[in-house]
Amino acid sequence: EDDSPYPEVRSAVANFDDPDMPVSTLRAWMLGVLWAMVLPGMNQFFYFRYPTITVGQVVPILITFPIGRGLARFTPQWRILGAQLNPGPFTIKEHVLVTVMAGVGAMAAYATEIIAVQRVYYNQDFNFAYQWMLVMSTQLIGFSIGGLARKLLVTPASMIWPSTLVYCALFNTLHSASYAGIGPREGMTRERFFTYAFLASTLWCEVDFFPGYLFRALSMFTWVCWIAPNNVKVNLLFGYESGMGYSILSFDWNEISYIGSPLATPWWAQVNVFAGFLFFYWFLAPLLYFLNVWYSQYMPISSPGSYDNTGRPYNLTRILYANATFNEAGYKEYSPLYISTTFALSYGLSFASISATIVHALLYFRKPIRYHLSRSLTEQPDVHAQLMARYPPVPEWWYGCIFAATFAFACACVEGWPTRMPIWALVVALLIALVYIVPVGMIQAVTNRQVGLNVITELIIGYMLPGRPVAMMMYTWGYITMSQGLFFAADMKLSHYMKIPPRVMFAGQVVATVIAGTAQLGVMSWCALCLNDCDRNGFTCANTEVFATASVIWGVIGPAHIFSQGIYYPLLFFFLLGVLCPLICWLITRRYPDTMLNYWSCADPMSISLMFTGIGLIPPATAVNYVPWAVFGFIFQFLIRRRHFAFWAKYNYVLSAALEAGTAIGVILVYFCLQYPLNGRIGESSIATWWGNTVFKNTSDWNGTPLRQLAPGETFG
Repeated sequence: EDDSPYPEVRSAVANFDDPDMPVSTLRAWMLGVLWAMVLPGMNQFFYFRYPTITVGQVVPILITFPIGRGLARFTPQWRILGAQLNPGPFTIKEHVLVTVMAGVGAMAAYATEIIAVQRVYYNQDFNFAYQWMLVMSTQLIGFSIGGLARKLLVTPASMIWPSTLVYCALFNTLHSASYAGIGPREGMTRERFFTYAFLASTLWCEVDFFPGYLFRALSMFTWVCWIAPNNVKVNLLFGYESGMGYSILSFDWNEISYIGSPLATPWWAQVNVFAGFLFFYWFLAPLLYFLNVWYSQYMPISSPGSYDNTGRPYNLTRILYANATFNEAGYKEYSPLYISTTFALSYGLSFASISATIVHALLYFRKPIRYHLSRSLTEQPDVHAQLMARYPPVPEWWYGCIFAATFAFACACVEGWPTRMPIWALVVALLIALVYIVPVGMIQAVTNRQVGLNVITELIIGYMLPGRPVAMMMYTWGYITMSQGLFFAADMKLSHYMKIPPRVMFAGQVVATVIAGTAQLGVMSWCALCLNDCDRNGFTCANTEVFATASVIWGVIGPAHIFSQGIYYPLLFFFLLGVLCPLICWLITRRYPDTMLNYWSCADPMSISLMFTGIGLIPPATAVNYVPWAVFGFIFQFLIRRRHFAFWAKYNYVLSAALEAGTAIGVILVYFCLQYPLNGRIGESSIATWWGNTVFKNTSDWNGTPLRQLAPGETFG
């Protein structure tokens, strides 16, 4: 009754609160607004470069801490408009508020992709009003829906949100908070442990200096391919760039944590994700490839690109009219579109994950959803919910007003400019997000994995409105609304754990989102150089090019040509697979409650969904991201947690935060010290040319060599 029933939460979150602690102070808002401009603008700038660099929330956490302490020490005791300029020591609640404001818009806004593709590929350079309303609607509609679902996704104790525990541990470590969950274990303090781990990670792989600059072969540790660089079959199986990654090892934390921190994801969730990886990626994908299903042997086994019937990259200009609409005659004259085996499987698994999520929600979550809908905050048994009950909640109509305003922005965008997207399609997209946000949110809150809706929304709009690429891109309201809603829900859970008043958090999230979106638009306009010439000054706009290709595949060619009438139609049966698998497991476990299948399914009712959606990042992710991730998870979340629980409780999340912080700080140091000066030409004739930085490139894996190669003039399919 005095603490959380979950040991993960107890190890990272304090079970007490000081309601008199300052939080909504002038200095907190000043720092929060500053970060809301700097961090989103910085990430938007890096987003158009290659490789893309993302500066996460750990950086403002670490930088804000000494700044806040300095302001508390040197700011005079003045009042401005009745507000105390220096209310005393810099508190942990102020720190959390600043960090949330820095992070709510830190990632590059999805709508900026739409604007960039419209400008470059479809010659639609609409004014700032359109761009601003598009960004605000995509960001804040999700916030309003996430806020309305907070009773189901935030307040229940079972909704853990593992990713937030890392930040909770870091905040409590920096502010030297002591609480029962730390445990009685003796040894070095968490502050000292964090310092040592942070410095070590920064000096090694987290700085991205040794494996990412001096010795890049350690990051792409395809040692088997180095032995037989021209053996295509060996490279297909052991390569990381376009192979299956049986080489297993990597020494780069950037690669290991690419799909999420293995120290924050529960072990049972990692087991299910890795089981799906082993079956679908390491067993089924090679089987399909070597059987030449979908003519796959004429392409690399794993690639995010698309190909024509000569095995070359697909030439999109040959199937487009000048106004960027579908040229069906040119399409028939040119070639069908082909994709790699892993890419095709990723689409199928995306279809299965969608249907499996719905079935799981109906079978396992219908009672919890109905139960929590009827419960109030004060009736929650969790100590954190009881402590939060003393603060006035956010009225539902506040979220309703945000939704009404941003929905009006969305309607103005689709009707006021030639997007060829009707309002009814916008409503359908939002209904998809509304239906999925609770079941997907429950899965993410427990497993730290999110089921993405981007593929299913693209599939739906491709059938509903074929030949309208701009409408297809804008239909991602169905995906980004849910994704943003869950992102805000995670921040709400962070504030729930750290006892931030809900109304203060609401104001901080809304204000920071508006500022961040506006700053990102400004940076994107400043980066117009990238959008007009993607090869100058280090700008490549790789993500924009990928999104543009997707708009052509789903919006121009359409799924009817690729799936219904094409060779990839069997992938549609994955929808049925997603329905049958959880249903069969549920029926068997009800009939035979003592079976091992019951232990696997009922102990984790999201097992099937995790197996389907856990490997959704492949491609571009490969085995180099999944295998070391599972190994680290086994060590920390299974062995150490089971055999040395006191050590795990005290240091696990602190170590995860230290590794993430070292990565973020290191990326910034390497970029501005080694890549930004001289346009990245430092060491191009020395360090960049030695064996450790070239051996992995002189292989069939790096060159994407397929098993079968055509003679000039030949075609397949």
